[in-house]
Amino acid sequence: MLATLLGPEIKDMIARRDFAALRSTFDEFPAVDAAELIGELPEDERAIVFRILPTALAADVFEYFEPEAQQALLRAMSSEQAAAVLNEMSPDDRTALLEELPGNAVAQMLALLTPGERKVAQQLLNYPENSIGRLMTPDFISVHDDWTIQRVLDHVRENGRDSETLNVIYVTDERGRLIDDVRIREFLIHPTGTLVRDIHDASYVALKATDDAEAAIARFKKYDRNTLPVTDSEGKLLGIVTVDDILDVQEAEATEDIQKLGGTEALEDPYMDAPVWDLVRKRVVWLVVLFVGGMLTATVITNFQGSLEKAIVLSVFMPLIISAGGNAGSQASTLIIRAMSLGEVRLCDWWRVMRKEILSGLALGGILAVFGFLRVVGWQNMDAAFGGDPYGQHYVWIGLTFAVAVLGVVLWGTVAGSMLPLILKRLGIDPATSSAPFVATLVDVTGLIIYFCAAAVILTGRIL
Repeated sequence: MLATLLGPEIKDMIARRDFAALRSTFDEFPAVDAAELIGELPEDERAIVFRILPTALAADVFEYFEPEAQQALLRAMSSEQAAAVLNEMSPDDRTALLEELPGNAVAQMLALLTPGERKVAQQLLNYPENSIGRLMTPDFISVHDDWTIQRVLDHVRENGRDSETLNVIYVTDERGRLIDDVRIREFLIHPTGTLVRDIHDASYVALKATDDAEAAIARFKKYDRNTLPVTDSEGKLLGIVTVDDILDVQEAEATEDIQKLGGTEALEDPYMDAPVWDLVRKRVVWLVVLFVGGMLTATVITNFQGSLEKAIVLSVFMPLIISAGGNAGSQASTLIIRAMSLGEVRLCDWWRVMRKEILSGLALGGILAVFGFLRVVGWQNMDAAFGGDPYGQHYVWIGLTFAVAVLGVVLWGTVAGSMLPLILKRLGIDPATSSAPFVATLVDVTGLIIYFCAAAVILTGRIL
């Protein structure tokens, strides 16, 4: 909305080369709004505007761009401006940018940093990919427990400008080991002569730098924190992680899982930025796998061709059998995958999950079976009133076959759909890989086998 309203005005300023007005305009906006406005401009105009921004604002705006846009801007900057922006960026956001660059580009960017910032950047990049160490920032305020509150407040005034957050102050010992985290309100409501040790309780929650970033999501959620400290194996305070970085991780993980549930590999880039070949490459593997799986359906039908020739009426219900089982399996798979991602279901809960899904499958299958049976019987009687005979004299047995098959297929679909994510997790494979299309294809094939076996048992001697 903002870009729509002000876009023409900004373009006019660029065309008139009125850089003073441009700078004044962007000074009035928060960094996130300025990023939205600049992001809507063509790449050449984006670079023009970015060059006239003050360094601090430019760094803040730069952090809101996607990695591809950041790289394009860096290429358009002079070495001096790129160095100024990179040195001004927060360490965690700078690490996210460097992760996206090829090795030679990373070396060039590191060379632009001051010795102190380069040391910080290299330390963060040395942590394993997807670890908390890559997300943390070393910009925090720490104090000692023998300080007075007055000394703490003086320290905050002197050094707080560069801190990522001032909501929490961290208490460390002489070796830098974390003792506690104390909310800033505690320092504000107690007398200034009070010692820090008298207001903290040594009860805190911390992350390890080597912890998986995904695991940190659960910790933030459980303890309802906006910031968590990060320590090494000896408890030394290394940095902090803020909730905005964790939300980015959560969004990326949710996007990846949703894409996998749709039967495609996860995209590295946003959809609109992804090349067509990447879209094809990420989707073709699953399509081929599912297509080959679908061929098994044709094989099953071929093997039961004799039954179909004797009772062509059986083919009428095949689409319903396939859809019922596939839909039930997809539902169960989606529910379990989401429950696992939220920590609600663990591998040790497999029997409880199976028991619930067996009961659910029986109930759901029973409901659909009743509908299916009534449909066959009701349609036969209604059509017979007009002289028709769609299912023949054994229509009750055909309806019973359909009902039993639906019950069995839905039961099998719910059990298979719920157990596949757990089995894949046990094998060390992402549970989202058991995507809805995969489960549906598996249940399609086995569902037809159940259907024809039910027909063989119930209809043999009648129409078979």
